Amino acid sequence: MSLGTILIVILILILLGAIPAWPYSRGWGYGPSGILGLLLVIVLILMLMGSI
Repeated sequence: MSLGTILIVILILILLGAIPAWPYSRGWGYGPSGILGLLLVIVLILMLMGSI
């Protein structure tokens, strides 16, 4: 397993935890999931370009 794959799996798990569907995260809004989604897209682009 490469570093990029591990990074993507961790980011996806964090993104699922930040989705405002669970009671503890409803008050957060969409900010955390939007930021984590952006990080996931950046990591995916870097993986496709071969930087990671």
